[in-house]
Amino acid sequence: MLSKTEGMWDWIALKWFTKTTLLGYENWENEFFLWGILLIPLLFLLRWLINFKFTQKLEVALPREEIKWNVASLLRMIPGVFIVLSLVMLLVAMARPQKTNEKVEQWSEGIDIMLLIDISQSMQIEDFRPNRLEAAKKVAIDFVNGRFQDRIGIVVFSGDAFSLAPLTTDYELLDAYIKDINFDMIENSGTAIGSALAVATNRMRESEAKSKVLILLSDGDNTAGNIDPITAANLASAYDIKMYSIGIGRDGRVPMGRDVFGRTAYVENTLDETTLRRIAEIGEGKFYRVSNNNALKKVFSEINEYEKAEIKENRFKDTTDFYTVYLKWGILFFLIWLMLKSSFMNNILRD
Repeated sequence: MLSKTEGMWDWIALKWFTKTTLLGYENWENEFFLWGILLIPLLFLLRWLINFKFTQKLEVALPREEIKWNVASLLRMIPGVFIVLSLVMLLVAMARPQKTNEKVEQWSEGIDIMLLIDISQSMQIEDFRPNRLEAAKKVAIDFVNGRFQDRIGIVVFSGDAFSLAPLTTDYELLDAYIKDINFDMIENSGTAIGSALAVATNRMRESEAKSKVLILLSDGDNTAGNIDPITAANLASAYDIKMYSIGIGRDGRVPMGRDVFGRTAYVENTLDETTLRRIAEIGEGKFYRVSNNNALKKVFSEINEYEKAEIKENRFKDTTDFYTVYLKWGILFFLIWLMLKSSFMNNILRD
C-alpha cells in the first residue's frame, strides 16, 4: 500500500505512458477528445505557414559557402515540443481514461421443488446400473447441484411415505440426504404413491414461491397407503403445484440379484402407466417412461430446462478516473514551456 507521500507523487512515474497502461483503460468517458491529438500537427503547420507569410524578414546576401547549419538552431524547437506535449496531455485528461471494477449480484425468485423417490423393493431391479434406486439417486444429485437458489425437498416412499428433507437451499445437506437413501428406511412394503403426493403437498401447502413443482419417480402401481393417488393429485393441483411423473423400468424379464447358486436371478416386471400419466395430466406437467440410465438422465435434464426461474442481477461499478495523472503532466509541460519561451532557446536566429 502506498504511503501518503508516495501516493502524492505517484503520477510522476513513466508507467503512465507505457503501451500496457494506455491500452489497459477499459473506458474513455469523452473519447472524442483523443481525435484532437491528430489536429495538433495541423495547427502547428498552419501557424508556421502564417508566420512564414507575415513575419518580417531581413534579407542578407551571403555567399553559399558562408551559410552553415548549426546544431544549436535545434534548441529553438524545444519550447514547441513542450507545448505540444502539454496539449496532448490535456486532451488525454479531458478524454478521462477509466478502469472499472464491476461486481455482479445475482438472485432469482426461486422455484420450490419436491422430489418423490420410490424406495420399494422393486427398485432393487438391475435393469439400471447398478440398480433402479442408485440410478435415481445419481440423477437426483446432479439435478440438485444444477439448481440456483431454488428450494428443494425430498419425500421417500414405499409402503408408507415420509418427508426426508424439508424445502431448503442447503444443497450440500440435500446431497448427503440423497446419498443416504436406502431400502431400510421404511418397514412396510408396497408402493404408496397417493401418500407420497399428500406428504409433498403438505410440505408445499404454505409455499409462496412463484412456481411449485413436484417430480414423482416410481416403478410400480399404487399398492399401499390410505389415500388414492388421483385424489392426492387433485389436492396438489388445488395448490397450483405442477407435477411431473417418471415411470422407471423395463417390462418383461429383468435381472434382480443372485440366486442361491450365485447366478443372476430374473423376475417378470410390468408397469401400469395409467395412474402416473393421469397424475401428470392433472398437474399440467408431463409423464416420462424410461428404461435405462441415459434416458433417466435426459428426462431430468429436460425438466431442469423446463423449470428455470428468471435470474435477475444487480451490477455495481466501482470506476476509477486517471485523468488527474495526465492533467498534472499537462500542467508541468505547460510551466516548462512558459519558462523556455522567453529564454535564449526561443530567440535563436531563424535560418
